[in-house]
Amino acid sequence: MRYYETLYIINPGLSEEDCKEVVTKFNDLVEKNGGVVTKVDEWGKKTLAYAIKKHDKGYYVLLQYCGEPGITDRVKRDLKLDDRVLKYQTIKLSDHADPEAIKPSSQKEESKTGEEMTTPDEMSPEEEVKTEKDQEDENATISE
Repeated sequence: MRYYETLYIINPGLSEEDCKEVVTKFNDLVEKNGGVVTKVDEWGKKTLAYAIKKHDKGYYVLLQYCGEPGITDRVKRDLKLDDRVLKYQTIKLSDHADPEAIKPSSQKEESKTGEEMTTPDEMSPEEEVKTEKDQEDENATISE
């Protein structure tokens, strides 16, 4: 299975209940097409960098899921047809992903307190990249 991430912006004029309905619709769509939703992160209403369909704000939702290659076509089609969605973007995070390995690690991260540390074995590839970049930034600061 491949690992995807879709960020979509919902019309800010909708009620909170309607926004939840849109989120549920796309989560169910992924699962109906044989995918596995690993994480749904609702960012809430944020100001847009530029107006989209005459809106200056939008309700952001980040959806991470695993699925076969054709799943993105179905998700994109429904996002495009749904008038409540202003804009969307899908990226492929990985070609080979195990949904069971991804899902528990993301749940562990959410339940951790600030006192606990993540070992390198528990880190996702994104965290490892961020950690290496942070280390390079720290080294550059120290050497200056």
